[in-house]
Amino acid sequence: MTLLHNIKTLRSEALSAIEQAGSAPALEQVRIGILGKKGTLTALLRGMGAVQPEERAALGAAANEARDAIEAALKERRSCLDAEALDERFAAEALDVTLPGRTRPLGSRHLISRITDEVVEIFRSIGYRVVEGTEVETDYYNFVALNTPADHPSRRMQDTFYVVEHTDEASPPTVRGESSVLLRTQTSGVQVHVMEQEQPPIYILAPGRVYRRDVADPSHLPQFTQVEGLVVDKGITFGDLKGTLDFFCKQMFGEERKTRFRPHFFPFTEPSAEVDVSCGICGGEGCRFCKGTGWLEILGCGMVDPNVFGHVGIDPEEYSGFAFGLGIERIACLKFNVPDLRMLLEGDMRFLRQF
Repeated sequence: MTLLHNIKTLRSEALSAIEQAGSAPALEQVRIGILGKKGTLTALLRGMGAVQPEERAALGAAANEARDAIEAALKERRSCLDAEALDERFAAEALDVTLPGRTRPLGSRHLISRITDEVVEIFRSIGYRVVEGTEVETDYYNFVALNTPADHPSRRMQDTFYVVEHTDEASPPTVRGESSVLLRTQTSGVQVHVMEQEQPPIYILAPGRVYRRDVADPSHLPQFTQVEGLVVDKGITFGDLKGTLDFFCKQMFGEERKTRFRPHFFPFTEPSAEVDVSCGICGGEGCRFCKGTGWLEILGCGMVDPNVFGHVGIDPEEYSGFAFGLGIERIACLKFNVPDLRMLLEGDMRFLRQF
């Protein structure tokens, strides 16, 4: 009866191993080791063929009892382990409903985008429409058609980034010709395209990014957002220009702000002027922010030069017009008394959250 003794011993050892299994994977290893194809109980049952016929009944009954007991123990232990795992999961994922909730901070539009939209809406309210153009432009539309030929000294102030395709090293292309391609220095080229394609009256606004070869400092950026306006109609005078820009300044900065026009030079307008607005910090009395003058420069403007009309086929004897251009970053800094243009682009959330 050695085989019967082995079955009893195996049953006892299997039940003990099942009880000690601390996890579902460990319990599965115990099951395989006992009931699997190469398990210990399976191996004992295979030896039944060598047992005497009169002993097989007792041995078979003992083997079946052992299998049933082991399977029942496995099932019970598996249920216990599953319950323990579920309790551990509940404990790990439990929520303390008495704790304050975690809220995601709400984002907001960047100040540059907000001021751009504000400028656009002010001019839309008096009949302007928005026209956009490409940031890559030809030298003709960026300079020549705006009364700035290749030898004009004002180009030095707007020397920009040219796009050059080197096809033949022996004869490199001319960089500053009328067909040269460059990153636009101003959105005025959009105005030229519109005047070529449409007949007056024209009342447009052209916002967009522009590029200049400037070193970034508190008052300059190599890339900034510009909005330019153009009006072409019969009987347009400098008085219309002054009234329009005075209205804009009061809408943007407040009804109490004053405007001042100073003579200036732009190659595509004649006469030309720089526009100042009274300082919002000192009320025009003079302070460090306005360098003691009481005024802050905000934009340039002027009456469209007849030579520009000549490039687009508009009769300067019948039509007149004015143009103006302003930098969005500068307007934002003046509106909120920000001392450095670079602060708008550094991505410091402590600064941006203030707006």
